[in-house]
Formats: sequence, structure tokens, C-alpha cells
Amino acid sequence: MKHTWYREGVVYQIYPRSFQDSNGDGFGDLPGILSRIPHLRDLGVSIVWLSPVYASPNDDNGYDISDYRAIQPEFGTMEDMKALIAGLHQAGIRLVMDLVVNHTSDEHPWFQASVRNEPRYRDFYHWKTEKGNWTSFFGGEAWTWNPERKAYYLHLFSKKQPDLNWDNPEVRQEVKDIMRFWLDLGVDGFRCDVINLIAKADGLPNGKPTLILQGKEHYLNHPKIHAYLSELRDDVLSHYDCFTVGETAFVSPKTALTYISENVRELDMLFQFDHMAADCHFVKWFPKPFRPINLKRPLTRWQEGLQGKGWNSLYLENHDQPRSVSRFGSEAYHKESAKMLATMIFFQQGTPFIYQGQEIGMKNADFPNLSDYQDIETQNMYRTGRKLLLLSHEQMMRRVRRASRDNARTPMQWDASPNAGFTEGKPWLKVNPNHQSINVAADREDPQSILAFFRTIIALRKLHPVIVYGDFTDLLPKHRRIYAYRRILGDTVLTVLCNFSAKTTKIPRFPGAGGGQMILGNYPLGSPELLRPYESQVWMNTKK
Repeated sequence: MKHTWYREGVVYQIYPRSFQDSNGDGFGDLPGILSRIPHLRDLGVSIVWLSPVYASPNDDNGYDISDYRAIQPEFGTMEDMKALIAGLHQAGIRLVMDLVVNHTSDEHPWFQASVRNEPRYRDFYHWKTEKGNWTSFFGGEAWTWNPERKAYYLHLFSKKQPDLNWDNPEVRQEVKDIMRFWLDLGVDGFRCDVINLIAKADGLPNGKPTLILQGKEHYLNHPKIHAYLSELRDDVLSHYDCFTVGETAFVSPKTALTYISENVRELDMLFQFDHMAADCHFVKWFPKPFRPINLKRPLTRWQEGLQGKGWNSLYLENHDQPRSVSRFGSEAYHKESAKMLATMIFFQQGTPFIYQGQEIGMKNADFPNLSDYQDIETQNMYRTGRKLLLLSHEQMMRRVRRASRDNARTPMQWDASPNAGFTEGKPWLKVNPNHQSINVAADREDPQSILAFFRTIIALRKLHPVIVYGDFTDLLPKHRRIYAYRRILGDTVLTVLCNFSAKTTKIPRFPGAGGGQMILGNYPLGSPELLRPYESQVWMNTKK
């Protein structure tokens, strides 16, 4: 694989609204992020991914953009944005922005002009005079009537997020101009939101009957997308030292390679979601008991499917997913399981993505009332569950506590003060009550903390190329408790052992087992024969 800075780097995702408030209004902002650069530098990350800070009515917390070249006032100003870019670069940290171009806000001037049927903007969005039957990712119908235009418009998400028409070359030109604007400002790349949904079938035909996402066969990975992404690569991205990571739902390794293979590179890497179904049926709102093998299998499938052909992204958390330690770890072994999960995911081949708070083991919010949750997806899915699935309030609240995106959006826990050091005002979303024991300040004082463990992983990654570029082999694919895999680069052999159980488990024999030096473990003095509850070990040796 070609050696590049984004493959060797570690990405830290910031959800700006919840990271750090600088002015006491209860909302995180750009000056707040700037003030926390020492934390990022101390952690050792080399790239920051910043969720949207563009002007927005905030129907979907910034993923509904009304002006791509303006900063949302609650986050600060364009001068604050320039200062943040400069501050990160001075600290040796690159910045990746969210590129949200499947849809805009319905308050964007393009959509307002399209509603008025102005000639240039008439076809900037998808319109039909007869209602289609596609359904939304947020629940409910994906077509909404506009009385002024006297037509229905498509929105795969909220009705305030109309989908752009990528068949229109003027839309693509506008997107390219937006990308150039930010790259020229100093941004180092883009995380491309729901990018594999941008191409739609000609005529927008009705979808086949299905339980969820009716119509998806007409837009998921539609063949037209490759021409669109190649155009962005050729006309814009190839002229900058930058990288792109695409958010791509419902993709297989084979499909992924049509986007990211070394000889294609429409995107540099992508986020896939197969392993996010380890504790749910299809999507997180249909829960099932977590079984480690349901996490192991998809991760291994992607490691093997892309090996030598394309590049993986490594993540367990982001702004759309519940906290990983609450999903796949243990309440009784909080520190051990958080460290084990970090070992398990970040020693695989790919670029690590750490979500804010993951480095201290932040947990799900577990708020008691529906009114405690502000996320539009959560509110819509609650109504859908009550109406269509006929679930009781308490049944839906159990799903909300488990699956809500607000689990990841509670304010960052900096210290044990009343608002966790996030704000001096009233936080926009309630702070998790466990911030008194789980916070950055406490972890800084503890050399055995989760934060210290994350620092060590990042430092090891910089020290040993095998962690970045080594080939991957699953050593115990059928084991129900242990995830064991090997990485090999040249003569260097790395063996990773992770116990997903509260029981001490004997390590089975496998070819090449034992020997070498243990370079990382979440217990003192690890044994090559046994793994204690949620124990992880990383061994390194040289081929004889």
C-alpha cells in the first residue's frame, strides 16, 4: 500500500456543539475548540474531523445547511474558523470538514429559488407532480408537497433537508466551488456525508414494498455516482494535498472497492456499517443481544476484503452511534473493556477514528424522559415505533436509551464541576451525570487511565509501521469470546488478543502462538496462556 499521511495519522472527531463552550451560551463553539488544542496535541492525534459548523436552521443539528460559505453564529465567525485552522496547523494537526451535499436545508437560497421555479434553480432538486412512495431514513415519507411549486420534493432525511439533483451539471459545479473555497482556506480534506446516496435513478420510480427504506434500490450506490465522484476527484481533489472519507451505508467490501481501490480512488477510504449491526437487526432501532462474534466477523471480512486493494477506516463511535463501551463493553469492567475495545479496533489495518469522549470511556446518557432527547431521528423513530410497531412508551424508551444519537452528543466531560467544564451557562443538552467520575481531569491524574492507554496506542502506532501497514490474519475466527489476529510486515509479527467476556478464558493454541514481547496490555503482567475479564494483550516478535 502507498504510504500517505492520512493512512499513518489518527483522526479525532469533534462534534462542535458539545465539545467546549467559550462564551457561556451553552453551545460549544470554535474558540472553545481552539482552547482545547493542548488536549488534542497531548493525546497525539494528527487529524481533526469537524462536524458541520456551517450556517444552518439546525433542524438536524447542522446537517441541514443554508449557507456553505458562512459559519453558524452560535459557533463563532469566519475569523474564528481561520484562527482554528491556523492553531491546529501550528500544533501539527490537519483539519477535515464535513461535506454535506446529498441535501441542503429547505432555507438554502437554492431551494427557495427552486420553489419559485426560477429557471436556473428549477432542477437543482428532485420534483414530481405525483407523489412517490420512497420512505425516509428518519422514518415516514420521503416526498413532501410544496404548495407554491405545486409539486412534491424528495428528502431522504428530514422534510427540511431536500435532496440535491446531481444530474444537473450546475449543481456539481456549485459543489466543486464549495470544495475549492474550503481547501483554499486551508482545510485538508472532507468527510463526505451519506455520499453513496447522491445519485438517483432516472424518473425516480416507485420502490418495491419493504419494511424500511422503500425505494433504496433506486439510489443506494447507483451506477451514476462513479461519474460524479470521478469528476470531483479530477477537477478539484487531485489539485490539493487532501483526503476524503465517504460515509456509505449498505456497502460490501466488493462494492467499496469500486470507490476506493488503488486504481480508482474516487474516495480515499469510506465508513461502512456492517459491524454496527453487532447488537441490532439491520439498524440500531431493532435491538438484539450483543454477541462478540457478530462484531468479529464483519470486521475481519472488511480487513480481508480490502487487504492490498483499498484502505479501511477503523471506528466504533461517531456522532450518529451510541457509545461503544455501553454497547460492546461492560459496566462492571468499565476501564478494562474500554481499553480492550480500543486495542481490538485500532490495531487493525486502517486509519483510526476516535470520537470525542471515547478516549475517557464516556457512556450512554441513559436519560429517563423523552423530553431529555433533542435528536430529530430519535423523536421521529419514537413516533414511528408507537404508531406503526404499536410499541408501548416504555418499550420505545428502552430503545431510545440504547440507540439515540444523543448518547454521543452529550457535552464533553472535562472535569467534575456541575457542567463538566463544558460551559458556565446552561448546556444545550443535559450533561451525563457520571461526569463526576468519568472526565478528562481525573484521567490525566491516573497513569493507568483510559486516556493514558489511548495515548500509548497512538504513540505505538507512530513507532511501529507494522501497526499501520502490516497484513491481517484472523487467528481464531470461530471463537465466541476471544478476538485474536496477527499483523505481519517484513520480519515483524504483531499478535493481538482480546477477551470479550467477564470470564477468565484460556487462550487456544494457534500457529506461532507465544513468544516475543508484550508491548501493550490493559492488565499488569499479562499471561500468554490466559486472558482475564475483558483483557487485551499485544505481543511483538520477529520471524525466525
